Amino acid sequence: MRSKDRPRYVLTVDHLRGLFDELSDQGYEQVGPIFRDGAIMLEKINSFDELTLGYLEQQDKGSYNLDQHPDAGYFQYSVGPQSFKKFLNPPRRKLWEANGSSSNFEITVPERPAKMVFWGVRNCDIEAIRILDKVFLEGAYVNDWYQAAKEDLLIIAVGCTHPSKNCFCTSFDSGPMPYEGYDLSLVEVKDGAGHHFIADGKSDLIKHWLNDTEAQLASKDDLEIASRTIEEAIDNMPIRLNPKEASELLKTNLEHSHWEQVASRCLSCANCTLVCPTCFCSTTEDITDISGDHTERWLTWDSCFVGDFSYIHGGQIRPSTRSRYRQWMTHKLSNWYDQFGSSGCVGCGRCITWCPVGIDITEELAAINDNPVGPAKDKKSRGNEKHKGST
Repeated sequence: MRSKDRPRYVLTVDHLRGLFDELSDQGYEQVGPIFRDGAIMLEKINSFDELTLGYLEQQDKGSYNLDQHPDAGYFQYSVGPQSFKKFLNPPRRKLWEANGSSSNFEITVPERPAKMVFWGVRNCDIEAIRILDKVFLEGAYVNDWYQAAKEDLLIIAVGCTHPSKNCFCTSFDSGPMPYEGYDLSLVEVKDGAGHHFIADGKSDLIKHWLNDTEAQLASKDDLEIASRTIEEAIDNMPIRLNPKEASELLKTNLEHSHWEQVASRCLSCANCTLVCPTCFCSTTEDITDISGDHTERWLTWDSCFVGDFSYIHGGQIRPSTRSRYRQWMTHKLSNWYDQFGSSGCVGCGRCITWCPVGIDITEELAAINDNPVGPAKDKKSRGNEKHKGST
């Protein structure tokens, strides 16, 4: 762990339960992981005891299995199908409504979002929020609703101690331990029949709370145990790609024959874009009642895998699955740099887990790298060589 941001306190479950109650008293809506429909889902919760406890998971290509385990704690899974973006950029949100007639009408907009607390945020999702900030806050147009949601947001992050088989956040100069973008970070440590948390607070609100709890300061042994736990997680995630080299590779291989092979398996179901924590495409829908006295405009998530997404007068720009998958992958791993200065992928592995046919974006990149057709053919991606087992 980086010395400047090492956890400094030992917290118990009762400490965190007390924090939950205190934040509720301050009017925060709290969001956290719960068990529902056979998966770890993110929902608004009213009690600390609603948080998931005692589950581990097995993820593979197109596969997700969740099992109860007596030694598992609160946050010892990796990630489920949902990300926290659904609370910052909801799947469906009313933009405005109008009531009246053509000569006299009134337009109203929904109230600003409630102030929220996110519990159990992994570093991949913190990185995803940082990327969404670039999309919604740093461009020519600011998303006012997203901005309001971020202003009062508290993030309680956790070090990811049990990454799944599909996780590859270490490929993005990141990793399982958050070092910024949070108010409180936790590393969950199992100790016999119970467990505790090595904690680090950054925001003033959390620092004041930590002082008030009179929590025990973490010892050198505590810090070493937490560090070793995170290092073990890092060791379980081999480097799968080099982001910058992947970006250049894709730009010079837009007509590679492998796109057809991917398309022969892809269902264009849009699962990958729905579970991705950084995909942000949307469309609008207008609803008018039969009298014409009431109209609503709604913003809804959209996907580049949907046929109508690229429709303009005269037809679809991307009518084939091949062109849609290529658009998604090249935008995510390459063109995102041109727009936002970083990759659009954070290595969470959700798109691999929740693809019905088990398409692995890193393996598709490796296949193109194995036989490039552009200028990159004389210099294969270093990251993908590591993915194939070389040192």
